[in-house]
Amino acid sequence: MKLSYKYILNQFLSTNLSIFFVLFSIVSVVFFIQIANFTSSIEISFLDLLKLYSFMLPRILIFTLPIAFFIALTLTLFRLSKENESIVLFTLGFSPFLLAKFFLKIAAFVSALMLIVALIILPIAFELQDNFIDFKKSQIKFNYKTGEFGQKFLNWMIFIEKENKNKYENIIMYHPKYTDKDKEQLIIAKEAQAEYKQDSITFRLAKGKIYSFENDGNVFVGGFDDLSINTQLVNKNSGIKKFYHYWNDLFSSEQKAREFVIYTTIALFPLASALFALCFGIVTYRYEKGLIYLGMFGVIAFYFGLLSSFHKPPLLVCALIFSSVFFASIFCFKKMILSRY
Repeated sequence: MKLSYKYILNQFLSTNLSIFFVLFSIVSVVFFIQIANFTSSIEISFLDLLKLYSFMLPRILIFTLPIAFFIALTLTLFRLSKENESIVLFTLGFSPFLLAKFFLKIAAFVSALMLIVALIILPIAFELQDNFIDFKKSQIKFNYKTGEFGQKFLNWMIFIEKENKNKYENIIMYHPKYTDKDKEQLIIAKEAQAEYKQDSITFRLAKGKIYSFENDGNVFVGGFDDLSINTQLVNKNSGIKKFYHYWNDLFSSEQKAREFVIYTTIALFPLASALFALCFGIVTYRYEKGLIYLGMFGVIAFYFGLLSSFHKPPLLVCALIFSSVFFASIFCFKKMILSRY
């Protein structure tokens, strides 16, 4: 019996590692694109790139390991069924019930590990990333090229016509309306100069006009002789808060509630879906070989559709999504597997 457990576990681990690394690579590319967006407002080195990537590793792990676990378990059992090895194991006394208990324990361990990542490590990684980006914004170097569009200084689009000994001439700055509370603003100045301090940079504009496009359609026009735009200062007293402080406004913030539901329910996905993997993986290959992919991706689509559609109240939503899928898997397992094998 121990040899049977060891054999099945080895088959599962080899499949899980290959699928995990594929998913991990794909999701990493997506997050590298997100890191590339940061470079429009901050300047980073290769080491800074690796540091930012390390802050995103918990999220990458959350989105890959639970899905890889379910797919790998389903494909492992399907391959054993295809090669008639599962029938041999059942003939020797290794029942589907024992198989379910074995993999439910592994799934519970993986889900517990993912909950630690989602609820403890992830908030710390978020804060480290935000602090790092704020620090880099304060250390920004003003080295913009003249005559080029599409350059950014903080949230401003900037165009510089001429540069002469660290002084800039004919500057146009545009602040888009990023949110409903923002206002579109346009600054036109004849001269400007960048002043560096220990923890910030100031862009001083001289002899210009500012146009502010109000939300009611009116346009405010004002002139200035001197106008300064500062980078965000680094708060030297900012430390790493406790992870539970991140979830303090869980019930008042819609964004936090959505994040909590998404990360928590994804972390619980291995335990919720383990029995579904047995339902679709243990088959009579000659008659049921087409059901596996329909069932496997159907469960993933249904589960992720639920967690992306509901987020309030967060604790109740997490409990309902997990329990409904878990008990549905128990019902299907009894109906499809225990009643036949």
